Amino acid sequence: MVDHSTASRPTPEAPWRAGWRAGRANLGPGLALWLIGLVLVAAYYQHAPSHAALERLVGLRERLGWFFPIITTAICGGLLPILYLRRDPTLRADYQLKNCAFLLLFWAYKGIEIEVWYRLMAHFVGTGTDLKTVAIKVLLDQIIYCPLYAVPLTVLSFAFNRASLRSAPVWADLRAGGWYRRHILPTVIANAALWIPVVALVYTLPLSLQTLLFDLVLCFYILMVAHITRR
Repeated sequence: MVDHSTASRPTPEAPWRAGWRAGRANLGPGLALWLIGLVLVAAYYQHAPSHAALERLVGLRERLGWFFPIITTAICGGLLPILYLRRDPTLRADYQLKNCAFLLLFWAYKGIEIEVWYRLMAHFVGTGTDLKTVAIKVLLDQIIYCPLYAVPLTVLSFAFNRASLRSAPVWADLRAGGWYRRHILPTVIANAALWIPVVALVYTLPLSLQTLLFDLVLCFYILMVAHITRR
């Protein structure tokens, strides 16, 4: 006898397949992100006024020290997307005051984290922008930093943030087992499809500008993810 209650249940999609599907779906927006990064890198190396403007930002960065990546990442990852998304009445419920405060604090912390990571890469791998150095940094970024720390922390943090509004059973989901396989692995795969070219462009710049390029692309990335998630 066939248990129709079991037979009718959809087979869960394999994590790698879900990630690959998401990566393909995001190919168009990803191309836009790559183009933004490419234009900024080309402007720094080929356009004298842009080069001079970015060098002035480097001077500001030197004066502000660690406050620079904290402020710029909080603005690009938190403040600007919040201001834009709250203009949509259908999205305001997802961006209440305490959730906006969480986003600002989260991305301020990420500014420190990303700055530390880029400095570690410069210390252990080197500050060169040759193909070998950039390739090693991209591999370490996408094989160690993102799948083992950056993506799990981000997914978990945002899950708890949304739970504060919707009482999502985050702890129950964690105790169910296979949390990394179900939530992190698909995100890592889709994330790699978007960010490997962007990260490669980041590492072609001097260390003093790497976090800034990341932040500028991040602003567009957050808006893209917000709209895709909404759909």
